[in-house]
Amino acid sequence: MTTNWATDAAAILENDRVRLTPVTETDREGVRAVAMDPDIWRYFVSAVENDTDFETFFDAMLADQDAGRRAVYVITDKATGRIAGSMSFGNMAEADRRLEIGWSWLGRDFRGKGINHWAKALLLAHAFDVLEAERVEFKTDVLNIQARRGLRNIGATEEGTLRSFNFMPGGRRRDAVFYSVLRAEWPEVGAALAWGPKTAVTA
Repeated sequence: MTTNWATDAAAILENDRVRLTPVTETDREGVRAVAMDPDIWRYFVSAVENDTDFETFFDAMLADQDAGRRAVYVITDKATGRIAGSMSFGNMAEADRRLEIGWSWLGRDFRGKGINHWAKALLLAHAFDVLEAERVEFKTDVLNIQARRGLRNIGATEEGTLRSFNFMPGGRRRDAVFYSVLRAEWPEVGAALAWGPKTAVTA
């Protein structure tokens, strides 16, 4: 049984398609190269519109990682060797064996290529097989149809909508849709994920 999720969640995860590594300062410029795209942030809880926004965003990634609030991963596409985006473990309630996979985004050149699928497959396997989680949850904007389709495609179950969940850039109140995968569902979900994406999905 793992004893410290904040430490054990941050590991190097990889398959033949993608490599996920805990974020470090050396990733800053590689992440910047793909992050300066307004389409990424349309449904994100923060916006990156200029270099100042990016520095704040990246500094928060490092700070959350260092403090154990999140395990922040940089995704590398093995086909090109380039940084493709980022995902995180967060809201880690170790006593309840529950955590969230989120803070997910991909650069323009890496959408629709199955990278979202393979990265989330690695994180789910780490959560259930190493951290021994009982529940892995996801949430997204009710308006983000593409992300919702992607979560269904990886086998997550839609649970419901929490209305007026949080502020978004510009002042809109987001309705957040929750999804989850439970330990009892993981063998079937994991087996399906191992066959690869049924359709090209993005988040």
